[in-house]
Parts: sequence; structure tokens; C-alpha cells
Amino acid sequence: MVMTASSRAPQAGGSSNERSPFVRLNELLAPHQPGKPLISLAVGEPQHPVPDFVGPVLAKHIADFGRYPMNQGTDPFRQAASTWLSSRFELPRPLDPKSEILVLNGSREGLFLAALAAKRYVGPRPGTPAILMPNPFYPVYGAGALAAACEPVYLPTTIENGFLPDLDAIDEATLARTVAFYLASPANPQGSVASRDYFTRLKRLADRYGFMILSDECYSEIYTREAPGSALECAGPDFTRVAAFQSLSKRSNLPGLRVGFAAGDKTFIGMFLELRNIAAPQVPVPLQHVATFAYGDEAHVEENRRLYRIKFDLADQIIGNRYGYRRPDAGFCVWLNTSAIGDDVSVTLKLFREAGVRVVPGSFLARQQPDGFNPGAGYIRLALVQDSETTAQALHRLVETLG
Repeated sequence: MVMTASSRAPQAGGSSNERSPFVRLNELLAPHQPGKPLISLAVGEPQHPVPDFVGPVLAKHIADFGRYPMNQGTDPFRQAASTWLSSRFELPRPLDPKSEILVLNGSREGLFLAALAAKRYVGPRPGTPAILMPNPFYPVYGAGALAAACEPVYLPTTIENGFLPDLDAIDEATLARTVAFYLASPANPQGSVASRDYFTRLKRLADRYGFMILSDECYSEIYTREAPGSALECAGPDFTRVAAFQSLSKRSNLPGLRVGFAAGDKTFIGMFLELRNIAAPQVPVPLQHVATFAYGDEAHVEENRRLYRIKFDLADQIIGNRYGYRRPDAGFCVWLNTSAIGDDVSVTLKLFREAGVRVVPGSFLARQQPDGFNPGAGYIRLALVQDSETTAQALHRLVETLG
């Protein structure tokens, strides 16, 4: 394992500020008024139409709201999730629906509680237990680490390392005390995708040091070119020490349904279920029926991708080569380097006050490394979730305002 003394090497520590970046954004903008009719590109809440099948399926199963669901999920849902995984990814074998699939209230709830389950699964670590995560990152990773009484270790993701954690830069002492490694592929906010080689290398580290890989793949179905892979493809025949997390929020444009699943290592899934049995709300059965239908239908997913493809074509044309723009490999976010114009907070304020465009400062999505480096600083994140006409208007305003 390569050791490094670089000031940007992954180290334990960082800011203790675990507040929501969106609460911080609200506080930043509250004293100000938008200069034009507001267009929000801040929250990654899909705005495409809800699929037509949702209403009829809910209506058919409305009576199931009258009973408590089982925490592991219905048999049809787990079978649908397993079938979809096998058709979508090149897995070593199909996952067992009964022991290797677990329904979730969306991936956020699952990713949070997974940290607690991973700590039980892994057992004692030498020194302070640690949970590793990319930086910038989805805030629930940090919250899960703290709830599990583990030290969050932030791994800076920059343009130099392809916006994925540099596996060679993690020292052995940190790996030895690692409980879990959160990985987002496709990444939020940069849209980078881990290769099969990357997943394989990470799995070797997990096997060597005994930690759990928590692979957040909720953006896997939003892509405009090549379909991203899954950590499960490189997890071996028993999926040992790997759990992948999926959600219908992005894939099916159903953020309010709050249905997802975890899949992988059956020992971990069993421990996770035991935790959810006492600490998590069940997923309503009618919603699982909708999810079962959704995982059996790809037409609405392709239509969803088509709509995002149009918006990224617009971004290619309107933004061009400004602000270090590159079309992301997957996901629906744009990560712009506006450091030549000003710091990311002042640029966010400028866009709101002059253009009426709401974005997120990159520094709000990241944590400061021990040396003071914040890998999100100087960037802004745009979520292209509005319709194409609104998106084009927002991008034109952004370019006109920032120059």
C-alpha cells in the first residue's frame, strides 16, 4: 500500500459541521431576493412526469394500506429486484430474493442505517473505528458514520483523481480500522463512474482488511452514453463484504415513493434486517406493488433518460467549454469550476440575486480536510431536473451573468 504525506491525502478528521447543505443554502439566500423569476437547480428532485402505471397499481392495492408490512419486503418485490439486477448487470449469479435483497424506505434511510449494521458485521477494529467516504459526498454518509460512533474519514475527490477516491493514497493504519467504505458511482455531484477495475481493487482492499463496501448506485440508470456498472459485478460468487443500494427516485422519477433496496452479502443483509426490525419503518405494501411493476418495466426508464439526454445536449451547447464543464458520465448534475470568477458562495449569491438561478455552493457539499483544503470549494452544482425549456433558460441566464 502506497503511503503519502501529501497535504491532500485522505486523513481522518475534517469539519464537525454535519448540517444539511440545503439548510445552509436557505440561510445564505434568505436575506436576498432573486433578480428574475426563480429557477431552482439546487435540489436533485426529479421533475419529469410520474409514470402512468403508478395510479392504477396503487388503486388496485389500496386495501393493503390496512395492514403492517413485513420489514424484509414482499416476495414479489424482492423477486422483481433480483430479476432486474440480473438483467441489468453482469453478476456472478442471481441474488437470492429471500436472503440477499432487502426493501428500504428509499436509499437514504438504507445508507444511514447500513453504517450501524456494518459496524456489527465487521466487529472490533484496531484503534478508533472509521468509515471512509468521498469528499464531496451525500451528507447521509457522514451522519451514518457518526451515528455508528465511527470516525468519518473524508477522501478528497478532485479532477486529478477522476473525481473518485484515490485508493492508493489510503494508509494501511486507516484501512485496518475501517468499518465501511461508502462509494457513490455514479458520483454525486461530479457524475464520475467507477470502472470494473476500480471496483475490483476496492473489493481486494475490503477482503484484505475486512471492511464493508456500501455502494450507492441510485444514479446508475441516468446516463447518456454507456451504462454504469455495479460493485456487485466484482463482488465474487457470494457477494461477500459488498452491498449495493438502489432507489426508484431517479430511475423511475418517483422521489416521493420512497422505495429502494439493498442487495448483496447475505450475512450483512441478515444483520441489516435485524436492525431494521427494531429501528426502521416498514415500506407500505401498496408502494412495493408499484415498485414491483416499475422494476419490470424499462420503457419509462428509457423515456426518462431521453429527457435528460436532451438537457445535457443543451448544456453542451450553452455552456460549451466554460467553467471546466464536461458532460458527466452519469447522473443529472453538472459540476462547474467557477473559481476564476469568485468563491463558490459569492458566485451562488450572484446567480441568485442577478439571474434568479438557485444552485448549491460546492463547499457546502464537502468537508474541510485537516490541512484546510475543501475539495468542493470553487465549484457550484447544478441539478438538471427541470423541463428542457426551463433548463435552457437557466443555463442562458447563468452564462450571461458569469460571462
